[in-house]
Amino acid sequence: MTKVGILGVGAYLPARKLTNLDLEKMVDTSDEWIRSRTGIVERRIASESESTSVLAIKAAQAALKDAKISVDKIDLIVVGTISPDSNFPSMACKVQRAIGAKKAAAFDVSAACSGYLYALTTAKQYIQTGLAKCALVIAAERITNFINWKDRNTCVLFGDGAGACVLGKVKSGGITADFIQAFGDHGDLMYVVPAETRRPLEVEKSGTYQLPYVVMQGKELFKIAVNSMADAVEAVLKKAKLKSSQIDCIVPHQANDRIISAVAYKLGIPKEKIFVNIDKYGNMSAASIAVALYEAVKSKRVKKGDNVVLVAFGAGLVSGANVIKW
Repeated sequence: MTKVGILGVGAYLPARKLTNLDLEKMVDTSDEWIRSRTGIVERRIASESESTSVLAIKAAQAALKDAKISVDKIDLIVVGTISPDSNFPSMACKVQRAIGAKKAAAFDVSAACSGYLYALTTAKQYIQTGLAKCALVIAAERITNFINWKDRNTCVLFGDGAGACVLGKVKSGGITADFIQAFGDHGDLMYVVPAETRRPLEVEKSGTYQLPYVVMQGKELFKIAVNSMADAVEAVLKKAKLKSSQIDCIVPHQANDRIISAVAYKLGIPKEKIFVNIDKYGNMSAASIAVALYEAVKSKRVKKGDNVVLVAFGAGLVSGANVIKW
């Protein structure tokens, strides 16, 4: 079967930082409380001019430059996001237009924090079946659009950003195994409260329009997140015919440092083998792993020949994992 690998990576992060000290002035919380429970110190917040598509476009351009691939070679664009500019057109179509990838098919994938891995796995299949030759995979989120800034349990967790990679055929290595799974029965543990239903044929009532926002049951999610991520790693390693001791680096979804530590403990893998950047960016939903992988590669935590595992868990509930021979 055709081998598919990552040819280049890119990322884009908004300049504005929102620190824990800033949040102390907004809600009843403290820097110590946030650090001890989540590992987060600061997060990035997109400016008014930085829509989700803008974040996606800049990350895509960075990945193309890193891969040294001309845009006319891209024939598929897949974007993982749950915070698009609008229901349609898709973020992928907006990226296509912005970068001039006129030959590319384009669509979005909605899998919350697992969105990057779902998009990656989907694009890989297109290349392996011959329907595409070179794909641009992007994860972009302006998740702070859906945050209730009066809820101290959720507003401290999230940030905005985007990451991307270029996928193509490789002679050896590449993405050697994939695993995706869903737990729809637990979907009510984390979801976005919808905006008020608009009734265009009725006279609109006066008052403030309620925006959609994230709600979550953190304690209940913790155990499921740890177990599902550990199970996903074990399942994907079995597919790749690798032992946990052969892993050089794990790049997990950056939701909570306690969750990451618990997954490492459950798998019996030293925390030193796990790449963590949650302190700088918080939870960027689908973009978290994409940005973390970019930083792991650029900082040489991931090197040629390494066995790398990507693993995520998110609202839906959904989980996924990939093994990459870098």
